[in-house]
Amino acid sequence: MKRLVLSIFLVLGLLAVGGAAAYRFSSWPSVLMIRHAFDQDSARTNAALAERVPPGVRSQLDLIYDPADRNGRLDLYLPPAGAAPDGPLPVVVWVHGGGWVSGDKGQIGNYLKILAARGFATVSVDYTIAPEARYPTPVRQVNAALGWLEANAEPLGLDRDRIFLAGDSAGSQIAAQVANLTVDPAYARLTGIKPSLTPKQLRGVVLHCGAYDAALVDMEGPMAGFIRTVVWAYLGRRDFQDDPRVGEMSVIRHLSPAFPPIFISGGNADPLTPQSSRLAEVARDRGVAVDALFYPADHQPALAHEYQFNLDLADARTALDRSAAFLDRHAAPLSPVPAAPDRRAGPRGSRSGS
Repeated sequence: MKRLVLSIFLVLGLLAVGGAAAYRFSSWPSVLMIRHAFDQDSARTNAALAERVPPGVRSQLDLIYDPADRNGRLDLYLPPAGAAPDGPLPVVVWVHGGGWVSGDKGQIGNYLKILAARGFATVSVDYTIAPEARYPTPVRQVNAALGWLEANAEPLGLDRDRIFLAGDSAGSQIAAQVANLTVDPAYARLTGIKPSLTPKQLRGVVLHCGAYDAALVDMEGPMAGFIRTVVWAYLGRRDFQDDPRVGEMSVIRHLSPAFPPIFISGGNADPLTPQSSRLAEVARDRGVAVDALFYPADHQPALAHEYQFNLDLADARTALDRSAAFLDRHAAPLSPVPAAPDRRAGPRGSRSGS
């Protein structure tokens, strides 16, 4: 991740020196440099995880969730045969990060194989990155992928009533939006997206290192140029500050008390962690169950953005263990609702009549 941070600052420097004119008219020159840096770092991270993938994890790659969309594909990972209880598996649908302008489903494949080995079906969803597509296209695509998984749950061995959403970085923001529109009809109307799942089917949400409210972004800080570029690319407007879609994307402003339980984490050296801690605070205030994993400011080693993917770190292994425990806990069978007492009968042990 140190390489990624250095790459971002290199990109910003190049923009300042040589790309100012191009930047004035299009987000493309900046995006291409950011995309290159992000994709290189993600490839290294995924490769480093390969040796940790347990043997026997099964893969079904490039399943088509939307035949009309060239990016409408997903990868499915299943535990080794015999490693999970018989019956349909709980499903973790993960939305990859990349600042909305980079990344693909394969870049988190090894991490999801590691998670699948713990007894889950894990799914990596592709969506169209910006500027090729604008907001809310990725939100619609992830929602469509949920609909396809729900419709095809039985032949794939999935439990349609135990589905989790998860994401990292920009993928966390997308996952949080999809979760909120799933449980809140007013927010679904605001986004113009009809939920693919019922609230009961969505058991929980796992969020790492995301951005959840534009008002919490420092637009004058060292990352301001990067932020302006990726949001411009995603919304299609350079002067996006007064765009109502910015408020619509800011999940914290719309968080429903019906939001599913959350596991949320961020590193102490990640500039986005204040967004995660604020989301956790607002969710708790609204009665949402929250399992949060944060670190003191002086924690060593300093944990950068996307720290959870570096399983050489003990703290990243802790995050994986906590995530899996959260999923296990909320994938457990729901307690049956007690039947209402029959008010027509007298109290137990009493006799009617004379």
